[in-house]
Amino acid sequence: MKASTLLAGLIVVGYVVPAAAQTTYYIVRNPTTRHCEIVDQRPVSRTETVVSPDGVVYKTHVEAENAMRTVKVCRDE
Repeated sequence: MKASTLLAGLIVVGYVVPAAAQTTYYIVRNPTTRHCEIVDQRPVSRTETVVSPDGVVYKTHVEAENAMRTVKVCRDE
């Protein structure tokens, strides 16, 4: 009984840990400094706005960097 409970617990942990570690990236622009940057958390302040097309969330930093080159407000800096 204890072995099956332990095995079930390990299986649950095996699924939860990778999902919790998944990082997402956003392209944001600060209107005061007029600079774009890539952040790993969705901005909650009103000073930064997500400027990626249609609010797209990127799975890797490289993907966000490549997309930032195509965002017009980031290229016009």
